[in-house]
Amino acid sequence: MTTQQIASFADLPLFLGEPMEDYFCRLNEIIPTSAMAPSTEPQVWAEGEPLSLPASYTFQGVEKATEDLLNETGTAAIVVIRDGKLAYERYSLTGGPSIPWLSMSVAKSFVSALVGIALDEGHIKSLDDPISDYIPVDTGSAYDGVKIIDVLQMSSGARWNEDYSDQDSDAARMAHAMSAGGSLDRLVATAVREFTPGTICRYNSADTQALGSLLVYATGRSLTEYMQEKLVEPLGFTHGSYWLTDATGREAAFAGLNMTGRDFARLGQLYLNQGKWNNHQIISEPYVADSIVANRSHTQPGKPLLSGNPSELGYGYQWWIPEQQDGSFTALGVYNQMIYVQPKTQTVVVKLSANTKYGTSMDEAVNRDMENIAFLERFASYGVSSLPQS
Repeated sequence: MTTQQIASFADLPLFLGEPMEDYFCRLNEIIPTSAMAPSTEPQVWAEGEPLSLPASYTFQGVEKATEDLLNETGTAAIVVIRDGKLAYERYSLTGGPSIPWLSMSVAKSFVSALVGIALDEGHIKSLDDPISDYIPVDTGSAYDGVKIIDVLQMSSGARWNEDYSDQDSDAARMAHAMSAGGSLDRLVATAVREFTPGTICRYNSADTQALGSLLVYATGRSLTEYMQEKLVEPLGFTHGSYWLTDATGREAAFAGLNMTGRDFARLGQLYLNQGKWNNHQIISEPYVADSIVANRSHTQPGKPLLSGNPSELGYGYQWWIPEQQDGSFTALGVYNQMIYVQPKTQTVVVKLSANTKYGTSMDEAVNRDMENIAFLERFASYGVSSLPQS
């Protein structure tokens, strides 16, 4: 497929075994986007003590070679921040320190941060409010009367199939809603309920899109404008970034954020600092604390469903919670985009990738999400002589 044949997100050859590294690095040249400028006061990461890449890591009881994983998952960038300083950086394929990369579902964690800020500012009165008090939905549809907190925790009860290997799935339908004549807002407004809200955690990209719509209607501003002021500016983003949009100009809150690895790391560092940046509270500490734990029975590790299958991870407010109970948390996106945060070592690791095989099935052996987490956990703790007891 040539660039000239791509007019929207739905036209990208996703989940077909096609190489994607030539697309993920320059989507603003190909499909509709909404731009965010670098911060007017950019903050370059200070250089920390250099960290070496571990030669191996252990997954499912087997020691595996790091270089094999990085090559086989099409790793374009790795950025490691330890103690608030840049400790490691590596780029391959079409990645680079100034190259914005497609976040996929890592965008969900940024949307959650903005919901927390809107809550702090009073644009959202309470997370117990029905989201339909803020956004237009059809009467009796999936999001009618559903609490915002249930949407944050992927527990809306909306019917959904996130199977990337199924070209007729709801995930594929969401991509098509970004084509000419489609509307992400309309997809949310007409969603169908299947379960009682707040009882089952089922991974659902429409839940995040509903949160994006919530931000727009609650603040009276676009997602792009609100993020520019509330995250890009105070966190000192050094490079331009952008959101993919549908044909109406609505941002793809569920997966459409594009930015550099160094700037992705700022969200991880912000949450590692309990919502504080340069001694300024960007997001309230209680909201951050609630965001990065699985605090309900149906969001515990092993309970969240992804395309009908239980995940080994737990779920917070649009953050995944690993089972090891050491306080770590991670943002995950398809094709192996990740922000992994390990508080016990004060480390943030960003991995941006273009795993060619991703989504051709829903098997871990193909998608390698849990294996990547095992590697990131190893890398985050690498070089630390003694760790606090978890």
